[in-house]
Amino acid sequence: MKEQTLVEMKNKLDAVINVLQRIIEDQQHLTTLSAGTLEAVKLMPGYEDAIKALTERAKENLEARENAEQEIKLNT
Repeated sequence: MKEQTLVEMKNKLDAVINVLQRIIEDQQHLTTLSAGTLEAVKLMPGYEDAIKALTERAKENLEARENAEQEIKLNT
């Protein structure tokens, strides 16, 4: 390979490495931010009631999805 091609490949690889490092830093920041937000929300009044309501809603959605899948299986 020509030296110029190798230099271009190295530059591109360095650019990719820099982008990946930035993505990793951003991901770490978002993880810290979301963990802090969750802890703050847990301290708010009504948190337990909200969790119970969300759990019930998730169960209902899961049951509805399972029923819909069963209907599709029966209709085919």
